[in-house]
Amino acid sequence: MAITADFAPSCIKAELEATELKGKNLEFLTDLTRERYHHLFTAASMLEPFWRTGLNLMSGKVLGALFFQPSTRTRFSTELAMIRLGGGVLTESNPGHNSSAAKGESLSDHLRTVSQYSNIIGIRHPDYAAVAEALPSATVPVISCGWGNETHPTQGLLDMYTAYRAFGGFDGLRVCIASSDLSRARSGHSFAMGLAIMGAHIVYVGLKENPIPSTVREKLEGAGASMEEHYDISNSEFMDVMATTHLCYLPGCSVPKDNPEARNAFMDKIKDFYITLEALEAIKKKTGRSIGIMHSLPRNSVEFDYAIDHSEFELYFKQMAFSVPIRMALVASMVGIS
Repeated sequence: MAITADFAPSCIKAELEATELKGKNLEFLTDLTRERYHHLFTAASMLEPFWRTGLNLMSGKVLGALFFQPSTRTRFSTELAMIRLGGGVLTESNPGHNSSAAKGESLSDHLRTVSQYSNIIGIRHPDYAAVAEALPSATVPVISCGWGNETHPTQGLLDMYTAYRAFGGFDGLRVCIASSDLSRARSGHSFAMGLAIMGAHIVYVGLKENPIPSTVREKLEGAGASMEEHYDISNSEFMDVMATTHLCYLPGCSVPKDNPEARNAFMDKIKDFYITLEALEAIKKKTGRSIGIMHSLPRNSVEFDYAIDHSEFELYFKQMAFSVPIRMALVASMVGIS
């Protein structure tokens, strides 16, 4: 061991600056390099002790939160991240009805307007193409809090940070992403994009009738993803595949309740991927590994056994706790601190 020239006390400002995210938008997790992820995760680790108590890094700064789609976890944790950093929040949970968007204001004008009042914007929107077209009108950094079926990088980021904290890194990590509708699994795809950059192996399980969107596949291939795919397999085959991994991620159902036909179709087909506590215990007995179960939430009873809640395999509620410090690090990186 040797002392190096850069030996010094830890510095949160240096870690945030090293992410090179200041003034930039976050659209896809393939936009970050492995080195930037390391700095972001280090900053989040430094902020963890303050995710409930707060600190004063963003005094006078404002987050504009625009949620054109329903949200609990993403909205609350994004807003709380700014509050815990010492900043303020201007929020609209239904801008399609309660803002000037209801009077026909274009999304471009809406983003330009909100930029006047905010230092950073977090937006959730059902149409990826519409946001991508309007994005240049924003004059402050913009975070994707879920756009269309393609991208939800802050969810993927907190999933990555949870895996990082659980396993200490990504070398040799194998992650299963399972859904009966991979065409809508934006949180799972965002997680996969980050995993691809970090060198983890991705194991997709799904149905051929609901394939991975072409935009997502192009991003993964461009990142040189180590990936395998399994389609239309039985539940026992799914358990065999999952036994080769360390984590199983369930993106859940993003089909709204007001589309009962599509939602019921999802619920019926996801049953083939049902995970029981007994199956996880059997895998552990056979392999010696505890397979972590992650879920973007909200969950549905047809996806996995709720008895997993009280087992060593549960990671889906822990993900929520990790979502605040990683979003604190993200917001502080994109806005910058003095």
